[in-house]
Amino acid sequence: MPELPEVETTCRGIAPHITGHKFQEIIIRQPKLRWPVPEELTRVLPGTIVNSVSRRAKYILLSTDPGSVIIHLGMSGRLRVLLSGAVAETHDHIDFVFSDGRVLRYTDPRRFGSVLWTTSAPGEHKLLKSLGPEPLDDVFDTHYLFERSRSKQLAVKNFIMDSHIVVGVGNIYANEALFKAGIHPNRAANKISKERYQRLVEEIKQTLTAAIAQGGTTLKDFVGGDGKPGYFKQALMVYGRAGESCVICGTVLQEIRLAQRSTVYCKHCQR
Repeated sequence: MPELPEVETTCRGIAPHITGHKFQEIIIRQPKLRWPVPEELTRVLPGTIVNSVSRRAKYILLSTDPGSVIIHLGMSGRLRVLLSGAVAETHDHIDFVFSDGRVLRYTDPRRFGSVLWTTSAPGEHKLLKSLGPEPLDDVFDTHYLFERSRSKQLAVKNFIMDSHIVVGVGNIYANEALFKAGIHPNRAANKISKERYQRLVEEIKQTLTAAIAQGGTTLKDFVGGDGKPGYFKQALMVYGRAGESCVICGTVLQEIRLAQRSTVYCKHCQR
């Protein structure tokens, strides 16, 4: 599943090509995604201009005067900017055609993603309203995370992956940040000191920032909006490395399942 760095990379990739440009036509080939694609997009968007492209959590927002398109890439979705006339393939479900001949194409083999429409402020949409802060914003700090953890007995990895606590810390980056912070992923969230949460917050921010700089992590399906893969996979220290040696101490990395997710850690470096 594309995580926050992959979605941010996609945002940055498509924004220069479509911001300030006018929609000419919306082609919906497959309306049955996670939720039905609103047919009204074909009526309200042509003739409008993309005022901005932004991200909230893993949602991409295309802002226009009448409202905003809310896009989620699901498990395998991607957005690419192409020239009009590019032949659509099997899983190319939606084309946002612009008056300058460019096309923003939404592709989603598994159809777990979504393309929605709102005329209200995007932050008030039911999918976004209850989300926690962005991990790279100043409000996400040691005090915030420590205070939210005091009543949480669940594993710290599950805690930081809860989008109501903080958005965008997906499985890959939770594994990596916990390793760098030296915290065992199965330790109860309310049993971790404020000092250790300070280190964890720092590592979450650093890990996500580094991943964004390298274009995200390409594992199977993800490529950025420019069609290029992300390269952060080459920097992964624990994720996907179960049975290999820890890069710090040489101990064989262990793997467990937490909330049905693969969780890799070093029993010597993380406690």
